[in-house]
Amino acid sequence: MKQWTNAMRGQATGRLRDPYDREVGVRILSLRMSHQMSQTELGKHLGVTFQQIQKYEKGTNRVSAGRLQRIAEVFKVPISVFFDTKKAAGDETKSPFLYLEVHGAVQLLEAYARIRNSRLRLAIVKAVEQVASTQKANGK
Repeated sequence: MKQWTNAMRGQATGRLRDPYDREVGVRILSLRMSHQMSQTELGKHLGVTFQQIQKYEKGTNRVSAGRLQRIAEVFKVPISVFFDTKKAAGDETKSPFLYLEVHGAVQLLEAYARIRNSRLRLAIVKAVEQVASTQKANGK
């Protein structure tokens, strides 16, 4: 059985962020962005401030089970969408949902999904990968 430190329990002044709290927050963010909903609007649905939504999305504050259920209802998704059942505890593989934290990622993904020509989509992916590789090689 794992021994929990005070910091892991959240009893220390600077509570450590749990990676699962962050993952849930990123999924809330991606759902909110895909529904083109502001933090204020989501907060009104839940009876909390937009600042509280910010804290949920960053993983700073944990989302209670009841509030998570209400968020799922707002977006009309099953609550399981907030949990990555494929990732085992301790797996350091970056979840694809974390990429949605990058400013503009959701908009890019939505625009990409509207492109009907599969060859054009493939060309865009290759072009973006090339730009990313060049940036990485140049240390930027």
